[in-house]
Amino acid sequence: MKHLKILALLFTAFFLFSCGNTGKILSTANEVYKTLNVGITQDEAANGLKEALKNGTGVGTDFLSKTDGFLKNATYKILFPPEAQKVEQTLRSVGLGNMCDKAIESINRGAEMAVAEAKPVFVNAIGAMTISDAINIVTGGNGAGTSYLKRTTSDQLKVKFSPIIQQSLDKVGATRYWTDAITAYNKIPTVQKINPDLNAYLTNKAMEALFNQIELEENKIRQDPLKRTSELLKKVFNHADTQKSK
Repeated sequence: MKHLKILALLFTAFFLFSCGNTGKILSTANEVYKTLNVGITQDEAANGLKEALKNGTGVGTDFLSKTDGFLKNATYKILFPPEAQKVEQTLRSVGLGNMCDKAIESINRGAEMAVAEAKPVFVNAIGAMTISDAINIVTGGNGAGTSYLKRTTSDQLKVKFSPIIQQSLDKVGATRYWTDAITAYNKIPTVQKINPDLNAYLTNKAMEALFNQIELEENKIRQDPLKRTSELLKKVFNHADTQKSK
């Protein structure tokens, strides 16, 4: 196959040279060389990466959006923001622990609901990616695709994710429980009044959890050939395995 491509390149070069088009000669030679050198085209690499990330996003959102995906997950359970942890300690110390528990439960339910609703946002962001260095990402090792996705889409996703978070918080009553807890704390004499931005905090925590799950799923595809469930994934990531073993 490689010899046939070389012959095709030579034939094309001869034809273009006879037409006096040296620019096309160089362009054609470069494209054929890249295909010979890496074994996959840039489009294949990009599409393979997108498919892997879409799979990771799908599995990640399904895992986190199920009931107790956050609340009973030791890794992702969302607690009071660091600046409000004193609020929780103080309220529990004066017998208002149940209020804290309701706030924490409702916050995590809001995150579970928001992740489910945000799934199309992440899928669309992946589909819209233009990846000029797709081959480097595919062969870049664990988490390379997720890191690229995080770097290039986080700001946009945060803007789209924030209203979804707020809708979810309002729907499960998290805003009310949170307001009740903060109001009760702020009424205690001598304490320093606070009012953390719950939406921003939860948005960051939910995105952090989702990107982490996407990376876990991406790495499974990189590490386990059985996770490569399509011919494109097999071609792209089997090639990446070959490149690493050289």
